[in-house]
Amino acid sequence: MYHIYHIPGKKIGVTCNLNSRVTEQQGYAPDEYEVLLTSDDIDYISTKEIELQKSYGYKVDRQSYENLTKKSNQMNINATEQTSTFPVPLNKLKGRLLDSIGLTWTTPHGKFEITKDNVKWIMANARTSMYNHERSYIYNKSFSNTNKPEDKKDDNRNIYDLIRVWASEKGIYAKGDSKTQYLKLMEEAGELAEALLKKDKAEVIDAIGDMVVVLTNLAALEDLRIEDCVTSAYGVIKSRKGKMVNGTFVKQTL
Repeated sequence: MYHIYHIPGKKIGVTCNLNSRVTEQQGYAPDEYEVLLTSDDIDYISTKEIELQKSYGYKVDRQSYENLTKKSNQMNINATEQTSTFPVPLNKLKGRLLDSIGLTWTTPHGKFEITKDNVKWIMANARTSMYNHERSYIYNKSFSNTNKPEDKKDDNRNIYDLIRVWASEKGIYAKGDSKTQYLKLMEEAGELAEALLKKDKAEVIDAIGDMVVVLTNLAALEDLRIEDCVTSAYGVIKSRKGKMVNGTFVKQTL
């Protein structure tokens, strides 16, 4: 079913999923927009969208919704042995994915399909191409693992994925930068210090959690995954020898 929606003073558009397109992606609450027309006829909806855009005095789309949808569904995904690359930057990827539901492509790890269920995973794990900032990619093996029945345990399987989805939807990755996240980390560290001095356990929990969220986003902005950073750190410390001195572990030096 296709919906023509109106954000007063902003735009008129078409979507199949009002919550994903208007609320989650564009940030408008249900009471901030109205549905002008609903139909399962894409030709009719495409024509009416342009008519309504003209009558309300908004900018008219250069391509009809029907033609844009066809173009989106033909998104050329380049699959190599390791990665699948999308021909759009991260800040435009979610919209193209939502418009390409049902699109399939073949990789060395099997046949993949864009579904409503895996769009969030793709957005949480996609990275900007190091060769072209107008392109983004995912790792095939990791994406393949998410489609195994034993791995489908809702979003609770990885809290870091949830954090990255949230940050992506809030625009932190598209508009933020590492320096501001570092400053945010220092702010949260100060709150943790205050909570420790006050022996306020609830605030300690809150501050530690906030710091992990910030570190997750800082890693993502550096094109890294916090899981890999923690694994790397553990790989260094797991065999480290030393002793406790004044409440601090001091590593043994050669």
